[in-house]
Amino acid sequence: MAKKLRWGILGCASIAIRSVIPGIQESETGEVAAIASRELSKAQETAAKLGIPKTYGSYEELLADDSIDAVYIPLPNHLHMEWTIRAAEAGKHVLCEKPIALNAAEAQRMVEACAAAGVHLAEAFMYRHHPRYDRIKEIIQSGEIGEIRGIHGAFTFNNASNKTNVRYRKDWGGGSIYDVGCYPISAARMLLEAEPEAVTVHALLSPEHDNVDMMASGIVEFPNAVGLTFDCGMWAAFRNTLEVLGTDGIIEVPSAYIGNPNFFVTTKDGRREEQQPELNQYALQADAFTSVVWGDQAAKFASADAVAGMKVIDACLQSAYERKRITLS
Repeated sequence: MAKKLRWGILGCASIAIRSVIPGIQESETGEVAAIASRELSKAQETAAKLGIPKTYGSYEELLADDSIDAVYIPLPNHLHMEWTIRAAEAGKHVLCEKPIALNAAEAQRMVEACAAAGVHLAEAFMYRHHPRYDRIKEIIQSGEIGEIRGIHGAFTFNNASNKTNVRYRKDWGGGSIYDVGCYPISAARMLLEAEPEAVTVHALLSPEHDNVDMMASGIVEFPNAVGLTFDCGMWAAFRNTLEVLGTDGIIEVPSAYIGNPNFFVTTKDGRREEQQPELNQYALQADAFTSVVWGDQAAKFASADAVAGMKVIDACLQSAYERKRITLS
């Protein structure tokens, strides 16, 4: 049997059960060896459903298991820093669900802790590992659509009736900017290979949902007068789209983060569909993570990228709550 990276899962969140665990199991390099929950019965139920051999009734017990190489952390946002640092101190590599932390200061502490422990830390933006984004960057860099004039991204869904959802706990890092707004922000930063200069965000703050941002619309100002306009929401119809506007053409990604990977390119020569392979993004993410752990390649997205991303989210949240434009250093 080929060598495998042995994963432990801290928690039974729906994203872990629905997507990340099956992705690791489908990957070429990983196996899910254990899962922990603060309710042992919940860990046992999930393990039985997904074929995971070991279960623990606490996160501490899993971290004490010397057979585990890496952990995936899908816990609520306010727990990311604590358990990433504790995992690093236990010698485990860490894949942490996005957003990596509540703010840039927490993210920086996580990066430093993992560096000190000599373990790899990655933020779980699975979509970045699908080869279509390499192809999109190739088209942009080829000059086919000319100079980039703007990017628009949207990620919305409607879960507002579920008032007990962790997304609606402000002190736990709830809200649409944390949950889905981070996607178009990360995509723009990745495609432009630049960091923003300022942000302005307008949000629907809902008293019914602990005053978190249930919908937000914003502009993120990048160098060279390029703007990302985005909207995100948890109380709106579903969509997850991205559009890159150039002087000579447009790239449209109808399912930018989840769903059909194909996208469209429009130029003076017409509109074409770029066919992309149907690949499990979560499996690709797991294999990319393992390749870094094993020293086969450098991280495509360094952990410092997560800190930079959190600085933008910090500014967006500040803008939304203070109703003003925020400049970034």
